[in-house]
Amino acid sequence: MAAPRDQLGVLEAQGSSGRQGSWGVKVAFPSDPAAPAPLCPHGPTLLFVKVIQGKEETRRFYACSACRDRKECNFFQWEDEKLSEARLAAREAHNRRCLPPVSRVQCVDRYLKFIELPLTQRKFCQRCQQLLLPGDWEKHREHEVLGDISVSQLKRPSQLLYPLENKKTNAQYLFADRSCQFLVDLLSTLGFRRVLCVGTPRLHELIRLTASGDKKSNIKSLLLDIDFRYSQFYLEDSFCHYNMFNHHFFDGKAALEVCRAFLQEDKGEGVIMVTDPPFGGLVEPLAVTFKKLIAMWKEGQSQDDKELPIFWIFPYFFESRICQFFPSFAMLDYQVDYDNHALYKHGKTGRKQSPVRIFTNIPPSKIILPTEEGYRFCPLCQRYVSTENQHCEHCNSCSSKVPFPECGVVGITQYMAFSDRLLSLSSNRHLRFLHGSFLVGVRQLSPVCVPQFVTCSPTKGHLDGFQVWATVNNPPISRKDGRKWNHCFLCKKCVKPSWIHCSTCNHCTVPDHSCEGPKDGCFICGELGHKRSNCPNIPASRRANKAVRKQKQRKSNKMKMETTKGQSMNHTSVTTRKKRRERTHQYLCS
Repeated sequence: MAAPRDQLGVLEAQGSSGRQGSWGVKVAFPSDPAAPAPLCPHGPTLLFVKVIQGKEETRRFYACSACRDRKECNFFQWEDEKLSEARLAAREAHNRRCLPPVSRVQCVDRYLKFIELPLTQRKFCQRCQQLLLPGDWEKHREHEVLGDISVSQLKRPSQLLYPLENKKTNAQYLFADRSCQFLVDLLSTLGFRRVLCVGTPRLHELIRLTASGDKKSNIKSLLLDIDFRYSQFYLEDSFCHYNMFNHHFFDGKAALEVCRAFLQEDKGEGVIMVTDPPFGGLVEPLAVTFKKLIAMWKEGQSQDDKELPIFWIFPYFFESRICQFFPSFAMLDYQVDYDNHALYKHGKTGRKQSPVRIFTNIPPSKIILPTEEGYRFCPLCQRYVSTENQHCEHCNSCSSKVPFPECGVVGITQYMAFSDRLLSLSSNRHLRFLHGSFLVGVRQLSPVCVPQFVTCSPTKGHLDGFQVWATVNNPPISRKDGRKWNHCFLCKKCVKPSWIHCSTCNHCTVPDHSCEGPKDGCFICGELGHKRSNCPNIPASRRANKAVRKQKQRKSNKMKMETTKGQSMNHTSVTTRKKRRERTHQYLCS
């Protein structure tokens, strides 16, 4: 799963500092934990609270746990709102209409009938994303149908199904073969016999393919995913329709027991959970869900001190947030890449490298990274790291989050005592004293905006302290995104070369940030009373061109609908009436 590139800067700034931001929404806990949350088509909703300039609003609300786009799921209810019986009945009817057209039992029955068909009668509708039995051919005769579906194709459903790439709902980006094969080999090397795949359909496929093709491989896998389409390719013991943001099994207690039995098999020994959540999702509800899965696994354990092994695949800049909920987790240097993502691919350099890493509670010393892909073993750290990640003598670590022997101090104000330590740190700098103050000469080798000379005055007329704003001569080293990072002694970690240390915020961040947080107004000018689309700072011609493009896009989409679906006027009127009814129900539900 991945997030759009334009959102990564915001996510990184929030994730690196361990903050949720001064504006937005965050998950809240209900006043009565025993009271069930209202249901939407995606299961129990979550309780949210708006945060404006670091302050929570008094009134909280329930919203969908899975969809961040109101167009996909427009559920909204205030926490203290009382609904009438009519609205509750309308909401239940709406949730039933949103259920998949075929039940889980029916999917299994159709799959068993499908594999018994001869090759020439195995068909797959690409428009409806559905396996077709002979009785379905007439309904789909005008659709684009793929024939001669082989057994090998049935074992790789992620190559038959179109990825769901709505960044605010599914963000279904699939592992590249390189990363997927690495994970399978690693799991086999570590001796795991069962893998709980949470939101990793391609890993689930490869594990099953490896087990069927290699008699020595005895690894089993269970897929938990919100994409119902996978239910037509797997039996009940291989797939569960699941929402990882609220720990909801759509098929009820039967699916829950399948997951429980899988985790507790062999008294919970030899099982690991591998998860790849959408990057735009909140870390807190994910952590709550994973802790529920851990508790389910511990029900079959006799030792309470043991931990369920986990691989959590997420961007590196969420390390502080993840470790906040799972302190035993460590981040590996391995870069995970995706097939259907334009940016997160193997072989790219600089800022275009994949920021996705593996967080795990397995000791890093037990994990071997491929040397042919640019990883090496550090004998001091006793772990595999990236080749560029040199060992730091001061912190005795190769972590990309710590200072390196050749690192720099950039954009920060550092107070130090005038001592031998200072002279040793400043041995490659030129000091000049001038009229009770002095200048620190700087050799600027990293691509950052640092003044060539910074005037620093002694404290109270004595040389017992001064301010230093400088970089050392040697460039820093980092493996986060391919650029050379710099070490901030105040934050006690390496940060991006373009970041500066803000004394007001008390951490490093982008230079043009707002210490007070974003204003509750226009995103462009910050003024109240209008939104971004009507901002007077945007040229009128630009707004007009945008309106024309939207109109053309709507017209194009309408023509495509009429062409591909072959709608008649009668069918169009029926569709219009149906939409009116749906809008009425949505209004009642909201």
